[in-house]
Amino acid sequence: MFLDYFALAVLLILVTAAVVIWVLLGIMPGRIARDRKHPHADAISVCGWWGVITMGLLLPLAYIWAYSNPRWRDESRSNVNEMKEDDRA
Repeated sequence: MFLDYFALAVLLILVTAAVVIWVLLGIMPGRIARDRKHPHADAISVCGWWGVITMGLLLPLAYIWAYSNPRWRDESRSNVNEMKEDDRA
């Protein structure tokens, strides 16, 4: 009888741990994006939650998007504009 209750307790702990880990996986892309001051942090957060709902289909996309650096385009454009201004002088 004791082993039945022990097995049930272990099963409940494992299920609870799996749910907590799954929720943390959904939260992390949004947190990473906010910490990195990503301009699309809210969209990344939504993508992370949809990744949890779709059982992991969008999670890799959310993590890649959270770690991407969208500002390199702005920096390269400003460098091109500076070069064009230098050519005029």
